[in-house]
Amino acid sequence: MRLLIQISDPHFGTEQPPVVEALVRLVRAQSPGLVVLSGDITQRARRRQFRAARTFIDRLGVPALLAIPGNHDIPLLNAASRLFKPYANFRRAFGHELEPMFESDRLLAIAVNTTRRYRHANGEVSKAQIERVARRLERATEAQLRLVIVHQPVCVTRPEDEVNLLRGHARAVRRWAAAGVDLIMGGHIHLPFVCALHDRYADLPRHAWAVQAGTAVSRRVRNGVGNSVNLVRYGGPEPFRRCAVERWDFQAAHEEFAPVAVDELRFDAVDVAR
Repeated sequence: MRLLIQISDPHFGTEQPPVVEALVRLVRAQSPGLVVLSGDITQRARRRQFRAARTFIDRLGVPALLAIPGNHDIPLLNAASRLFKPYANFRRAFGHELEPMFESDRLLAIAVNTTRRYRHANGEVSKAQIERVARRLERATEAQLRLVIVHQPVCVTRPEDEVNLLRGHARAVRRWAAAGVDLIMGGHIHLPFVCALHDRYADLPRHAWAVQAGTAVSRRVRNGVGNSVNLVRYGGPEPFRRCAVERWDFQAAHEEFAPVAVDELRFDAVDVAR
């Protein structure tokens, strides 16, 4: 099985050094082929916070990185920077591309920038973004696990989190599912869970899942849920598109991440008349 690790909402500037060190050890030990960094990399989009994040990523020694900005990665208090160059510090640390893509024989991962300079926290996906991603998904091979990475969630489990849903999420879920998406990965709300989108949308033609990550290393934990990351194992013998999502939580007593849950996912067609 091949492996990718999803790290979300580290909020550098609020990071906890013991948790950072434990995560470095975990990633080095697991040797993933890809790290997905799904937004809110920093707390206030400052240069020193992005430098700390870049140093952390470089220490991991992974062969590939797919990083997108979150709402905290564009300036909040500097109005001029937010208006005219909101991604300057992000690009200085992680490159010019805001919507990168990763492809291998077994994986297609497409990132979508859901931040907007005119929105403080809420994210948005445009019709043009939805269609661009769908057209690329439609060209995927049967052997590829197909991921879309956003920052704000397309699915929530608590009524109080509904205000955090990605604007345009229903249209995106339906179009991307029709185009063949397997997982839509996000963060933002600091709550890790796996959501069966085909149970939320009666008209989806196939199984599709939302995979949400908690906050990786920040002290800004919420609702009693500590620091966590997701390990996604995929591939293996036929059928090719097998996938297991493992949640690993930081264990303070041992200062290490340990597995606490695993979801074995399937991608069959569903009965739309159910």
